[in-house]
Amino acid sequence: MVFWSSRRGARPELPRLRPRVAPTEVTKVDFTELVPEPVPFLGQAAYIQLEFFESLSTAVIGAPSMRSKEGLSAAAGVALRRHHELIAELRHLDVEPEAVMVPFAPATDRLGESTAGADWHELLLGVHVTSGMLDDYFSRLAAGLPTGLSTRVRGILAGGGIGEVLDAELRAAIAAEPGLADRLALWGRSIVGDTLLIARSALRASDSADRTAGDRVEPVFTELIAEHTRRMDALGLTA
Repeated sequence: MVFWSSRRGARPELPRLRPRVAPTEVTKVDFTELVPEPVPFLGQAAYIQLEFFESLSTAVIGAPSMRSKEGLSAAAGVALRRHHELIAELRHLDVEPEAVMVPFAPATDRLGESTAGADWHELLLGVHVTSGMLDDYFSRLAAGLPTGLSTRVRGILAGGGIGEVLDAELRAAIAAEPGLADRLALWGRSIVGDTLLIARSALRASDSADRTAGDRVEPVFTELIAEHTRRMDALGLTA
């Protein structure tokens, strides 16, 4: 049996951005000067996928039906495949993946804990929000990697398998349980800030004194929130 703690810590204030922006703004961002070196980028991306796998595996354990277990286990398999393909890229660079991922473990683990929620439904939405935003973000950020690696990483992170499963599970749960939508809408809004903190930490300038980096990449964060809003709208939740 899986238990979820109902204790929730203080969360950072959410950015007050317009939820919908023109997608063309994102293409103006030059990631070349913002993306970290390939090794730390791959290490962080790989560990994030491992966190998604662990969260989805927990969701499988608590799933109410065999159908749900099957779908969620397939989604967990997608995250695990991505993790292994990203660490294969690290080994191709003659780097030991464990040593590279370790520095990113504490913050990523905290994200998993803070978005796990108080029950199974909140756990599902937590993974839906974080995987949707971060997969999209790291795929965009990969545009600043060397050409061949950029293409491979974007291919690894492309495609569905996680969001579709979680969307279907959440739709069914919301339809079957009156009042669940209101609670999940509030939960979804509360975890966006935690997710954006992880996204910002992936920028090379996050470890420097460059205060202009955030402004230069702000259109991407605005679009991430817009995409998040569309995902929540599709579920009938207010983002």
